[in-house]
Amino acid sequence: MIPKVFREVIDLGDGREITLETGKLAKQAHGSVVVQSGNCMLLCTVVSNYKQSDVDFLPLTVDYREKFAASGRYPGGFFKREARPSDGEVLTMRLVDRVLRPLFPKDYHSETQVMIQLMSHDDEVMPDAMAGLAASAAIQLSDFPFECPISEVRVGRINGEFIINPSRAQLEESDLDMVIGASADSVMMVEGEMKEISEEEMTEAIKAAHEAIKVQCAAQVRLAEAFGKKEVREYEAERADEALEKKIHDMAYDKVYAVAKAGSSKHERSAAFSEIKEEIVASFSEEEVEDYGDLISKYYYKAEKEAVRDLTLNEGLRLDGRKTTEIRPIWCEVDYLPSTHGSAIFTRGETQALATVTLGTSREANQIDMPSFEGEETFYLHYNFPPFSTGEARPIRGTSRREVGHGNLAQRALKGMIPKDCPYTVRVVSEVLESNGSSSMATVCSGTMALMDAGVQLIKPVSGIAMGLISDAKSGKYAVLSDILGDEDHLGDMDFKVTGTADGITACQMDIKVKGLSYEILVNALKQARDGRLHILGKLTETIAAPNADVKAHAPKMVTVTIPNEYIGALIGPGGKVIQELQKTTKTTIVINEDPVTEEGIVEILGTNQEGIDAVLAKIDSLTFKPEVGSVYEVKVIKILDFGAVVEYMDAPGNEVLLHVSELDWKRTENVTDVVNMGDVFDVKYFGVDPRTKKDKVSRKALLPKPEGYVERPPRDDKRSGGRDNRSGGRDNRGGDRDNRNRDRRRD
Repeated sequence: MIPKVFREVIDLGDGREITLETGKLAKQAHGSVVVQSGNCMLLCTVVSNYKQSDVDFLPLTVDYREKFAASGRYPGGFFKREARPSDGEVLTMRLVDRVLRPLFPKDYHSETQVMIQLMSHDDEVMPDAMAGLAASAAIQLSDFPFECPISEVRVGRINGEFIINPSRAQLEESDLDMVIGASADSVMMVEGEMKEISEEEMTEAIKAAHEAIKVQCAAQVRLAEAFGKKEVREYEAERADEALEKKIHDMAYDKVYAVAKAGSSKHERSAAFSEIKEEIVASFSEEEVEDYGDLISKYYYKAEKEAVRDLTLNEGLRLDGRKTTEIRPIWCEVDYLPSTHGSAIFTRGETQALATVTLGTSREANQIDMPSFEGEETFYLHYNFPPFSTGEARPIRGTSRREVGHGNLAQRALKGMIPKDCPYTVRVVSEVLESNGSSSMATVCSGTMALMDAGVQLIKPVSGIAMGLISDAKSGKYAVLSDILGDEDHLGDMDFKVTGTADGITACQMDIKVKGLSYEILVNALKQARDGRLHILGKLTETIAAPNADVKAHAPKMVTVTIPNEYIGALIGPGGKVIQELQKTTKTTIVINEDPVTEEGIVEILGTNQEGIDAVLAKIDSLTFKPEVGSVYEVKVIKILDFGAVVEYMDAPGNEVLLHVSELDWKRTENVTDVVNMGDVFDVKYFGVDPRTKKDKVSRKALLPKPEGYVERPPRDDKRSGGRDNRSGGRDNRGGDRDNRNRDRRRD
């Protein structure tokens, strides 16, 4: 039976379209859709169990995978099967999850899976930009309790014009790369990197993206209506008890307000809040606690959140006693670790990050092998968030999605300030040692200082700050919080991180939890963030004002030279013998790459000893040495022959040429040693290739004054020359006969 297929088309402009299709694939899923643009096709399926899970949160899993078959390729490595998700796939999962999760009801706890798969790839289409659209469209075709359709788009800007869902090639020309997630009414998520743009420009980009998202949300509604929108499923709602809620609110609110206003430290505040909760729990009987324990905890935390928010809105005070624009105390230190190539500590309040820098060759570049993109990163940043940083003990199960996401944000913040001519592959690692507030922004700050400490010539230093927003729709009050605490991250209506130089924004990440946030508030929040960012930047430059002029003594020095492709083989040697011996004797690392554009070999020499680097350069000069006709070179005699001397160019050891006896002096030379001897150093003039002998010709006598009355000998005619050549050949044969007789005598 031929399935009935339903389609909707979204016009992106410039002849580009996105097609939504359902009814053909994966019909047992609760919702499925194929999203296509060009030859790029994503299949998204959604399933949610009908039975509620025994947890107090939404167990939502968003999974995004790119199939290698989609681009006609095999998975790399030994096992020819897709394995754990790449960092790129994890980042896409996070982008989608952050927009979907808030739109499910807070009391919906059914196991829910959203699976997005790249089934066909197009080099001109970046699939991650359509993942949010695919997820939302599939949910619209299901019976899930979900507030409204959403979508995500990427926005770039070339020559002042915004482009929705640009290609990877267009992004190379763009001065911003942002992914925005939104419903038709509200912007919910922003993440991206920029080339030092202003707050107003960033806001205009968000507006342009939101207009495109509105069109995509309308297309989802039309598709669901045509398909036949299902009735929203019924599920067992959480218990509620208004009387109990009011009772706990009255017991907790004033006490929490007083503790919050005291401005204590994280541990003191947590202990005080726990004591208040324990007092409340103790006021109930054991039976009541057994029956209503979950509600008591829920209503207590609700009262706590309300009290803390009211304190900020009413009095402009925060949990640690700061005003809304105040930044916590900062102290910094560079060159803390003696053996690293660069290191720095950044401490802001109760958040601390220790960053290290390692310098290497192109061999250490981070290889990216995804079906949608192959390439490498010569600058990358890794972020580690151990449990002790928050005073906890929990299992460590590899790199978390959070660590991948936070590290990526810090990497995007800094990478634009790495000069294009930096010869090194640069790896930054951030170890978060304390956390109460944004550790990703602490990573940006410590990373900046560590890079400068390592001698990486940053174009400009970068700082970052985490901001929050508390608002009240009824009163119209709102407060923008600079340098938020961990607790303020959870209780606010928006948390956003902004990084940049003194001249503009380089990266951002926003999660907006309140509907209908005005662009006026957003711009004000971004401007307040700029003030805080510049304050922090001043603390960084007080610690280290500019990059160190050179790398540390124990860090490797990098020299890059280019050689014609025809000399690469000579430098490598048979079976790598030459280059391996050279690395061993000079204690350097040598990497050779071929540039397909210039058709030259790029040789990277990395070593801690300048003498070793100089020895490698001398060897390369020797291998690639080409004397110029008419030039004078200093040579050294390394061998004496009957008919001349073999000399070696002093500037290119190993490069030899025959200095014929006739070119030693103007007068006739009977014996070569009458003029030169082994080890003599003198100048010769290079005449190019002799057309008669087809070998390089050099002359010593050409640099000597010609004697008075000197008469040039007449040139030999071809016949005489030929006779002499024959006689010479005869002498060569006689020489061969002598060699044979000598061998016979030795045998006897």
